Amino acid sequence: MGLLVDGVWRDNWYDTDKSDGRFERFESTFRNWVTPDGAPGPNGRGGFKAEPGRYHLYVANSCPWAHRTLIWRKLKGLEDAISISIADSRKHPEGWHFREGDGLIPDTVNGATQLHQIYTKAEPEYTGRVTVPTLWDREMATIVNNESSELVRMFNSAFDGIGATELDLYPEALRAGIDVINDRICRTVNNGVYRAGFATSQSAYEEAVIPLFETLDWLDLRLAENRYLLGETITEADWRLFPTLIRFDLAYHGNFKCNLRRVQDYPNLWGYTRELYQMPGIADTIDLEQMKAGYYTIPAVNPTQIVPIGQEIDFWQPHGRGG
Repeated sequence: MGLLVDGVWRDNWYDTDKSDGRFERFESTFRNWVTPDGAPGPNGRGGFKAEPGRYHLYVANSCPWAHRTLIWRKLKGLEDAISISIADSRKHPEGWHFREGDGLIPDTVNGATQLHQIYTKAEPEYTGRVTVPTLWDREMATIVNNESSELVRMFNSAFDGIGATELDLYPEALRAGIDVINDRICRTVNNGVYRAGFATSQSAYEEAVIPLFETLDWLDLRLAENRYLLGETITEADWRLFPTLIRFDLAYHGNFKCNLRRVQDYPNLWGYTRELYQMPGIADTIDLEQMKAGYYTIPAVNPTQIVPIGQEIDFWQPHGRGG
């Protein structure tokens, strides 16, 4: 969880002293877009054309933000078009680390052992956090983007017409509703679990954990009347929520002190989580042991780094939410 300062790695945890114990997430730095013709996207410069085999994605199985991109890569049929490296989820003094191992894929493009080496290859004097997911462009030898919310939008449409599956998870008619739900979920759930888990004061913890469960309560009620968050159509909003839900009882409930309730205690949210898990190909994007190990080996949160044996959770139970 360190960072680069002028291209030099420093194993520094987040400084919460200046924010009254609150965890504050850093903004992603690389914000260029892959587009069908290489024209500039909503921000950033142009030249990044959607082409099979040109891009390489760096991820880790524990990270929910990286998990989003793996889901889109699977659902859009981009596995042959976009290659991947999977970092070890267990924490390393130099950040995300690539090695041989079960469920891991070393860096076959740049030969890096640490993700921070990719960042300094793109920008030698880089200062900032080094995060997954990170999308690399082989042609320009640089990082395109490391913001998951933008990467999934690219994967959703940029490769259409050159082999991507015909699937639109951000349909124009539902975009306004998707954006509203995304905003609340991102603030209070996706990031809320981290704000609770990384808080270093009681007030900062409660400031995060109370809205987190208020939103989970709201989602459970919403899913009592809707199969998915926007009705009968599964959208980007569902798949942005899912990576947090699948990790909740395994990691956030215990290690991040988000223990007011489990996802399994919400009848609609729990069935919904199982339904998404059981959709074709989704379980292939999940490594539960790497996921759990990634959280329990964060020294600042769990100094012993002991990874618990449980919980045993059966995500294959019938979900009862329709055919």
